[in-house]
Amino acid sequence: MSRTHRQYLRPLFLFLAAFTLLVGCSESSTESSASNDSSQSSESSESADFSNADRMFADMMIPHHQQAVEMSELALMNSSNPEIIALAEKIKSAQAPEIDQMQSWQESDSSEDHMGHGSESEDHSGHGMMGMLSDEDFAALQNAKGAEFDRLFLEGMIEHHEGAIDMAEMVVDSANAEAAALGKAIIESQTAEIEEMKTLLATIS
Repeated sequence: MSRTHRQYLRPLFLFLAAFTLLVGCSESSTESSASNDSSQSSESSESADFSNADRMFADMMIPHHQQAVEMSELALMNSSNPEIIALAEKIKSAQAPEIDQMQSWQESDSSEDHMGHGSESEDHSGHGMMGMLSDEDFAALQNAKGAEFDRLFLEGMIEHHEGAIDMAEMVVDSANAEAAALGKAIIESQTAEIEEMKTLLATIS
């Protein structure tokens, strides 16, 4: 995905998140008018639930993370650079458990209101998520060797991480503590990894 395309999609995702949060807030205010004690109890209970915005984030981030894991598996097979291999292992070990965590959010939802795209991990053709590799980009990475593979992997994963950080901004202020914590953890860890990858890239380019 080109940087221009990613910049175009960024406000769309942020608009969708903001719209969902506004709808949730409106519904919460209407329901809270019943009585003081009961509304406080209900509000406290609702704040622990995953919102539509939380689940929308999970629906987008699951395939995003799954592609990062696939890219890392390619690096473990194709790269001979020990720093690339260590980075790939770190990304895979961090993001695979996060996929399981977000899938549990979807399983806790009995409604069909969320996007439900989390199972589409194997088809790269329709990916519009920020920073994800297109079919052509993924094929080029699969076919690359040596320093060319390392360069494509780092360039692709830097954009991939930048997209994940943009998406994680959707939930950092979530009323659900688990969703907010995951969003903050993704931003912190992937920001650090971007700097690490830029340093590595400078030694390869």
